[in-house]
Amino acid sequence: MTTPGPTRTPEPATPRTSAGSWVAGARPRTLPAAVAPVLVGSGAAAAVEAFSWWRALLALLVALALQVGVNYANDYSDGVRGTDAERVGPVRLVGSGLASPAAVKRAAFLALGVGATAGLALAASSSWWLVAVGAVSIVAAWFYTGGASPYGYRALGELSVFVFFGLVAVLGTTYAQAGRLTWLALSGAIGVGALACAILVANNVRDIPTDAAVGKRTLAVVLGERRARLLYAGLLAAAYLAALAAAVLGAPWALLALLTLPLALRLARLVLGPATGRALVPALRDTGALELLYAVALTIGLVLA
Repeated sequence: MTTPGPTRTPEPATPRTSAGSWVAGARPRTLPAAVAPVLVGSGAAAAVEAFSWWRALLALLVALALQVGVNYANDYSDGVRGTDAERVGPVRLVGSGLASPAAVKRAAFLALGVGATAGLALAASSSWWLVAVGAVSIVAAWFYTGGASPYGYRALGELSVFVFFGLVAVLGTTYAQAGRLTWLALSGAIGVGALACAILVANNVRDIPTDAAVGKRTLAVVLGERRARLLYAGLLAAAYLAALAAAVLGAPWALLALLTLPLALRLARLVLGPATGRALVPALRDTGALELLYAVALTIGLVLA
Protein backbone atom coordinates (compact mmCIF):
# COMPACT_ATOMS: atom_id res chain seq x y z
CA MET A 1 0.00 0.00 0.00
CA THR A 2 1.44 3.38 -1.03
CA THR A 3 1.47 6.11 1.54
CA PRO A 4 0.61 9.47 -0.02
CA GLY A 5 3.28 12.13 0.33
CA PRO A 6 2.75 15.47 2.02
CA THR A 7 0.46 17.86 0.21
CA ARG A 8 2.35 20.86 -1.20
CA THR A 9 0.56 24.19 -1.11
CA PRO A 10 0.89 25.87 -4.50
CA GLU A 11 2.72 29.17 -4.48
CA PRO A 12 0.61 32.20 -5.40
CA ALA A 13 1.02 33.24 -8.99
CA THR A 14 3.01 36.37 -9.63
CA PRO A 15 0.62 39.02 -10.95
CA ARG A 16 1.17 40.17 -14.50
CA THR A 17 1.22 43.94 -14.46
CA SER A 18 0.18 45.81 -17.58
CA ALA A 19 2.10 48.80 -18.88
CA GLY A 20 -0.92 50.95 -18.12
CA SER A 21 -0.86 49.86 -14.48
CA TRP A 22 2.84 50.72 -14.18
CA VAL A 23 2.16 54.16 -15.63
CA ALA A 24 -0.76 54.69 -13.25
CA GLY A 25 1.37 53.44 -10.34
CA ALA A 26 3.98 56.08 -11.18
CA ARG A 27 1.23 58.64 -10.38
CA PRO A 28 1.75 60.94 -13.38
CA ARG A 29 -0.44 63.63 -11.85
CA THR A 30 2.30 64.27 -9.30
CA LEU A 31 4.95 64.92 -11.97
CA PRO A 32 4.30 68.69 -12.14
CA ALA A 33 5.94 68.76 -8.70
CA ALA A 34 9.13 67.57 -10.43
CA VAL A 35 8.91 69.77 -13.54
CA ALA A 36 7.98 73.02 -11.79
CA PRO A 37 11.15 73.50 -9.67
CA VAL A 38 13.42 72.84 -12.65
CA LEU A 39 11.56 75.45 -14.69
CA VAL A 40 11.81 78.06 -11.97
CA GLY A 41 15.42 77.24 -11.12
CA SER A 42 16.33 77.56 -14.80
CA GLY A 43 14.45 80.85 -14.99
CA ALA A 44 16.45 82.15 -12.05
CA ALA A 45 19.65 81.08 -13.83
CA ALA A 46 18.49 82.89 -16.98
CA ALA A 47 17.88 86.02 -14.91
CA VAL A 48 21.65 86.19 -14.30
CA GLU A 49 22.43 85.16 -17.90
CA ALA A 50 23.65 81.70 -16.92
CA PHE A 51 21.02 79.40 -18.47
CA SER A 52 22.37 76.07 -19.74
CA TRP A 53 19.81 73.98 -21.64
CA TRP A 54 21.61 70.65 -21.25
CA ARG A 55 22.18 71.13 -17.52
CA ALA A 56 18.51 72.03 -17.24
CA LEU A 57 17.58 68.79 -19.02
CA LEU A 58 19.81 66.77 -16.70
CA ALA A 59 18.20 68.45 -13.69
CA LEU A 60 14.77 67.64 -15.13
CA LEU A 61 15.72 63.98 -15.56
CA VAL A 62 16.93 63.87 -11.95
CA ALA A 63 13.71 65.44 -10.67
CA LEU A 64 11.39 63.22 -12.71
CA ALA A 65 13.27 60.03 -11.82
CA LEU A 66 13.24 60.85 -8.11
CA GLN A 67 9.52 61.70 -8.22
CA VAL A 68 8.66 58.40 -9.91
CA GLY A 69 11.04 56.57 -7.58
CA VAL A 70 9.45 57.99 -4.45
CA ASN A 71 5.97 57.18 -5.82
CA TYR A 72 6.90 53.52 -6.37
CA ALA A 73 8.71 53.42 -3.02
CA ASN A 74 5.62 54.73 -1.25
CA ASP A 75 3.45 52.22 -3.10
CA TYR A 76 5.74 49.39 -1.98
CA SER A 77 6.14 50.49 1.64
CA ASP A 78 2.48 51.37 2.21
CA GLY A 79 1.41 48.20 0.43
CA VAL A 80 3.47 45.81 2.56
CA ARG A 81 2.29 47.62 5.69
CA GLY A 82 -1.34 47.26 4.62
CA THR A 83 -2.05 50.99 4.81
CA ASP A 84 -3.23 51.18 1.17
CA ALA A 85 -6.08 48.69 1.47
CA GLU A 86 -8.88 51.27 1.65
CA ARG A 87 -7.51 54.18 -0.38
CA VAL A 88 -9.77 56.23 -2.65
CA GLY A 89 -7.06 57.94 -4.69
CA PRO A 90 -4.79 56.78 -7.54
CA VAL A 91 -4.14 53.10 -8.18
CA ARG A 92 -1.82 51.34 -5.73
CA LEU A 93 0.05 48.49 -7.35
CA VAL A 94 0.84 46.49 -4.21
CA GLY A 95 -2.28 47.35 -2.23
CA SER A 96 -4.59 46.38 -5.10
CA GLY A 97 -2.62 43.25 -5.99
CA LEU A 98 -1.73 44.50 -9.47
CA ALA A 99 1.99 43.91 -8.90
CA SER A 100 4.10 42.00 -6.42
CA PRO A 101 5.90 43.94 -3.69
CA ALA A 102 9.25 42.76 -5.04
CA ALA A 103 8.48 44.08 -8.53
CA VAL A 104 7.41 47.47 -7.23
CA LYS A 105 10.49 47.66 -5.02
CA ARG A 106 12.69 46.94 -8.06
CA ALA A 107 10.88 49.64 -10.03
CA ALA A 108 11.53 52.12 -7.22
CA PHE A 109 15.23 51.27 -7.11
CA LEU A 110 15.46 51.48 -10.91
CA ALA A 111 13.92 54.95 -10.99
CA LEU A 112 16.09 56.16 -8.11
CA GLY A 113 19.13 54.70 -9.89
CA VAL A 114 18.30 56.65 -13.05
CA GLY A 115 18.05 59.80 -10.95
CA ALA A 116 21.38 59.06 -9.26
CA THR A 117 23.11 58.50 -12.61
CA ALA A 118 21.77 61.74 -14.07
CA GLY A 119 22.71 63.51 -10.84
CA LEU A 120 26.29 62.29 -11.09
CA ALA A 121 26.50 63.64 -14.64
CA LEU A 122 25.10 66.97 -13.48
CA ALA A 123 27.53 67.13 -10.55
CA ALA A 124 30.48 66.31 -12.82
CA SER A 125 29.59 69.27 -15.01
CA SER A 126 29.05 71.75 -12.17
CA SER A 127 30.00 70.95 -8.57
CA TRP A 128 30.70 67.66 -6.79
CA TRP A 129 28.96 68.79 -3.61
CA LEU A 130 25.72 68.15 -5.53
CA VAL A 131 26.50 64.44 -5.09
CA ALA A 132 25.93 64.78 -1.35
CA VAL A 133 22.69 66.68 -1.97
CA GLY A 134 21.52 63.95 -4.32
CA ALA A 135 22.43 61.19 -1.89
CA VAL A 136 20.44 62.85 0.88
CA SER A 137 17.49 63.28 -1.51
CA ILE A 138 17.49 59.58 -2.42
CA VAL A 139 17.67 58.51 1.23
CA ALA A 140 14.82 60.89 2.05
CA ALA A 141 12.78 59.49 -0.85
CA TRP A 142 13.07 55.93 0.44
CA PHE A 143 12.53 56.58 4.14
CA TYR A 144 9.48 58.78 3.58
CA THR A 145 7.37 55.65 4.01
CA GLY A 146 10.13 53.01 4.08
CA GLY A 147 12.22 51.60 6.89
CA ALA A 148 11.26 50.77 10.44
CA SER A 149 10.24 54.33 11.35
CA PRO A 150 9.11 56.27 8.26
CA TYR A 151 9.03 60.01 8.81
CA GLY A 152 6.01 60.36 6.51
CA TYR A 153 4.05 58.65 9.28
CA ARG A 154 5.25 61.26 11.79
CA ALA A 155 3.73 64.41 10.28
CA LEU A 156 6.99 65.37 8.53
CA GLY A 157 5.90 64.77 4.94
CA GLU A 158 5.06 68.38 4.12
CA LEU A 159 8.35 69.64 5.55
CA SER A 160 10.23 67.10 3.43
CA VAL A 161 8.35 68.08 0.27
CA PHE A 162 9.05 71.77 0.87
CA VAL A 163 12.74 71.11 1.39
CA PHE A 164 13.35 68.66 -1.45
CA PHE A 165 10.77 69.67 -4.08
CA GLY A 166 11.08 73.36 -3.29
CA LEU A 167 14.38 74.55 -1.84
CA VAL A 168 16.69 71.75 -2.97
CA ALA A 169 15.21 71.29 -6.45
CA VAL A 170 14.99 74.97 -7.39
CA LEU A 171 18.23 76.13 -5.77
CA GLY A 172 20.08 73.04 -6.99
CA THR A 173 18.92 73.68 -10.56
CA THR A 174 20.02 77.31 -10.38
CA TYR A 175 23.38 76.47 -8.83
CA ALA A 176 24.12 73.74 -11.38
CA GLN A 177 23.75 76.34 -14.15
CA ALA A 178 24.88 79.62 -12.59
CA GLY A 179 27.42 78.36 -10.05
CA ARG A 180 25.78 80.51 -7.37
CA LEU A 181 22.48 81.13 -5.62
CA THR A 182 20.32 84.24 -5.89
CA TRP A 183 17.49 85.83 -3.97
CA LEU A 184 15.25 85.36 -7.00
CA ALA A 185 15.98 81.64 -6.91
CA LEU A 186 15.11 81.54 -3.21
CA SER A 187 11.80 83.34 -3.69
CA GLY A 188 10.94 80.96 -6.52
CA ALA A 189 11.91 77.98 -4.38
CA ILE A 190 9.56 79.13 -1.60
CA GLY A 191 6.67 79.60 -4.04
CA VAL A 192 7.12 76.25 -5.74
CA GLY A 193 7.74 74.47 -2.45
CA ALA A 194 4.54 75.89 -0.98
CA LEU A 195 2.47 74.59 -3.90
CA ALA A 196 4.18 71.19 -3.79
CA CYS A 197 3.22 71.02 -0.10
CA ALA A 198 -0.35 71.99 -1.00
CA ILE A 199 -0.56 68.94 -3.29
CA LEU A 200 0.39 66.69 -0.39
CA VAL A 201 -1.98 68.45 2.01
CA ALA A 202 -4.87 67.98 -0.43
CA ASN A 203 -3.95 64.29 -0.68
CA ASN A 204 -3.71 63.87 3.08
CA VAL A 205 -6.94 65.75 3.85
CA ARG A 206 -8.71 63.33 1.52
CA ASP A 207 -7.11 60.37 3.31
CA ILE A 208 -7.60 61.49 6.93
CA PRO A 209 -10.18 58.76 7.79
CA THR A 210 -8.19 55.88 6.27
CA ASP A 211 -4.81 57.13 7.50
CA ALA A 212 -6.09 57.58 11.05
CA ALA A 213 -7.61 54.09 10.98
CA VAL A 214 -4.25 52.44 10.21
CA GLY A 215 -2.17 54.66 12.50
CA LYS A 216 -0.57 56.77 9.78
CA ARG A 217 -0.06 60.13 11.49
CA THR A 218 0.23 62.56 8.62
CA LEU A 219 0.26 66.28 9.35
CA ALA A 220 -3.42 66.41 8.34
CA VAL A 221 -4.26 63.71 10.90
CA VAL A 222 -2.31 65.54 13.61
CA LEU A 223 -3.78 68.97 12.85
CA GLY A 224 -7.31 67.76 12.31
CA GLU A 225 -9.42 68.27 9.21
CA ARG A 226 -10.33 71.93 9.64
CA ARG A 227 -6.84 73.17 10.38
CA ALA A 228 -5.38 71.03 7.61
CA ARG A 229 -7.79 72.65 5.15
CA LEU A 230 -6.73 76.08 6.39
CA LEU A 231 -3.10 75.06 5.95
CA TYR A 232 -3.84 74.27 2.30
CA ALA A 233 -5.22 77.77 1.74
CA GLY A 234 -2.26 79.29 3.57
CA LEU A 235 0.21 77.47 1.33
CA LEU A 236 -1.52 78.84 -1.77
CA ALA A 237 -1.28 82.34 -0.30
CA ALA A 238 2.43 81.83 0.48
CA ALA A 239 3.12 81.00 -3.18
CA TYR A 240 1.69 84.31 -4.34
CA LEU A 241 3.53 86.23 -1.64
CA ALA A 242 6.72 84.62 -2.97
CA ALA A 243 5.89 85.87 -6.47
CA LEU A 244 5.39 89.37 -5.06
CA ALA A 245 8.77 89.07 -3.34
CA ALA A 246 10.40 88.15 -6.65
CA ALA A 247 8.89 91.24 -8.22
CA VAL A 248 10.30 93.41 -5.42
CA LEU A 249 13.71 91.72 -5.78
CA GLY A 250 14.09 92.90 -9.36
CA ALA A 251 11.85 90.70 -11.51
CA PRO A 252 8.63 92.72 -11.94
CA TRP A 253 7.39 90.32 -14.62
CA ALA A 254 7.19 87.67 -11.89
CA LEU A 255 3.74 89.14 -11.28
CA LEU A 256 2.66 87.08 -14.30
CA ALA A 257 2.22 84.31 -11.72
CA LEU A 258 -0.84 86.19 -10.49
CA LEU A 259 -2.60 85.13 -13.70
CA THR A 260 -3.06 81.73 -12.04
CA LEU A 261 -4.79 83.24 -9.01
CA PRO A 262 -8.36 82.48 -10.22
CA LEU A 263 -7.55 78.76 -10.29
CA ALA A 264 -6.00 79.01 -6.83
CA LEU A 265 -9.12 80.71 -5.46
CA ARG A 266 -11.36 78.02 -6.96
CA LEU A 267 -9.22 75.31 -5.37
CA ALA A 268 -9.20 77.09 -2.01
CA ARG A 269 -13.01 77.21 -2.05
CA LEU A 270 -13.14 73.50 -2.86
CA VAL A 271 -10.76 72.42 -0.09
CA LEU A 272 -12.20 74.82 2.49
CA GLY A 273 -15.69 73.54 1.69
CA PRO A 274 -17.43 70.34 2.80
CA ALA A 275 -15.95 68.05 0.11
CA THR A 276 -14.49 64.78 1.42
CA GLY A 277 -13.15 61.52 0.04
CA ARG A 278 -13.42 61.16 -3.72
CA ALA A 279 -14.83 64.68 -4.01
CA LEU A 280 -11.35 65.95 -3.12
CA VAL A 281 -9.60 64.04 -5.92
CA PRO A 282 -9.99 67.04 -8.31
CA ALA A 283 -8.24 69.21 -5.73
CA LEU A 284 -5.19 66.95 -5.84
CA ARG A 285 -5.18 66.85 -9.64
CA ASP A 286 -5.77 70.57 -10.14
CA THR A 287 -3.27 71.67 -7.51
CA GLY A 288 -0.64 69.86 -9.55
CA ALA A 289 -1.83 71.75 -12.63
CA LEU A 290 -1.75 74.99 -10.65
CA GLU A 291 1.85 74.41 -9.60
CA LEU A 292 2.91 73.81 -13.20
CA LEU A 293 1.05 76.87 -14.55
CA TYR A 294 2.43 79.01 -11.72
CA ALA A 295 5.94 77.79 -12.48
CA VAL A 296 5.59 78.52 -16.20
CA ALA A 297 4.33 82.05 -15.52
CA LEU A 298 6.98 82.73 -12.89
CA THR A 299 9.72 81.34 -15.14
CA ILE A 300 8.70 83.67 -17.96
CA GLY A 301 8.81 86.54 -15.50
CA LEU A 302 12.31 85.58 -14.32
CA VAL A 303 13.59 85.24 -17.89
CA LEU A 304 12.22 88.68 -18.75
CA ALA A 305 14.07 90.07 -15.72
